Amino acid sequence: MRRRASLPTGYQRISGRLPLPMAHNPASARDSTLAYQDLTPDDIIASVESLGLSCDGRLLALNSYENRVYRVGLENAPPVVAKFYRPGRWTDAAILEEHGFARELADAEVPVVPPLAHAGHTLHVRGDFRFAVYPCHGGRAPELDDLALLEQLGRLVARIHLQGSRRGFRHRMQIGLDSYGVASRDVLLDGGFIPDDLRDVYAGICEHAFEWVGHCFARAGTPRQLRLHGDFHPGNVLVLGEQVHIVDLDDTLSGPAVQDLWMFLSGNRDEQSPQLARLLAGYCEFRDFDPLELHLVEALRTLRIMHYAAWLARRWEDPAFRIAFPWFNTRRYWDEHVLALREQVALMQEPPLEWKGC
Repeated sequence: MRRRASLPTGYQRISGRLPLPMAHNPASARDSTLAYQDLTPDDIIASVESLGLSCDGRLLALNSYENRVYRVGLENAPPVVAKFYRPGRWTDAAILEEHGFARELADAEVPVVPPLAHAGHTLHVRGDFRFAVYPCHGGRAPELDDLALLEQLGRLVARIHLQGSRRGFRHRMQIGLDSYGVASRDVLLDGGFIPDDLRDVYAGICEHAFEWVGHCFARAGTPRQLRLHGDFHPGNVLVLGEQVHIVDLDDTLSGPAVQDLWMFLSGNRDEQSPQLARLLAGYCEFRDFDPLELHLVEALRTLRIMHYAAWLARRWEDPAFRIAFPWFNTRRYWDEHVLALREQVALMQEPPLEWKGC
């Protein structure tokens, strides 16, 4: 049995980071690093209070690197979560499409957390910053060995996909070989991140990986493209007692259904099989699942590994990233990255996980 390539350390809420064209607003005209350095507690409080809310001065930075996210205390009311969007990453239209999808899911009683509206708007601008405000929900990440919880998550994913299949996105990206693979390789090679003596090796293993990603997609036929959560992993699920909330649709995109399922599979093949069975047992209570999409699991894992490295490279000039990810762009990191891609090429050649069907 080959050893499974693991996702890099710290991979929480940080995938799907290809930028769309820059929005035409003041925030996108500035360097994102400088704009984020300028964001102060006074800016945060003043922005939230511009919506008619009264802050009590308490702020807590939450675990997010792409955007700046804070729990903000309010006077005589529960706290809220304020998300300040990184300039230049998403257009206004793409953000509003995300907000609309979250609202659509919430209206269908799917337990997502949509942004709060003020004067009919969910995306707000104050000075250089675009931001949104959300209700605050507490909880813990799910335990992947809790098979009953995996079945519950399967049901929730199916309900997301039922809504996601009703129409398509116009302004969000689609996951695929070009957007997650080729673009990621080009960022790393063109940006000079790959050590000189590894460039040919890296370029070669990328071509080999792309070939097998293509084979995996060919074996899957023509998977239906849906509106997805896009970054559905344990860090984006909050469990509190028997309640489960799904958060952070920042990376919502179009793609095959299995994209919202495979990140809950962990361990070796024998360990993943019962996890998959319980996920899909819950999923099939609400929606059919095409077993051909199981051919995509290792292909999507490969693309995510590549995309993650390119995301770090794109943000490497942000001082917060150099502090949070000091192991990135070291020789050891690139050696392990190339090894992970080699292992993924081998895994993509193996049969997919077995599933008996709904």
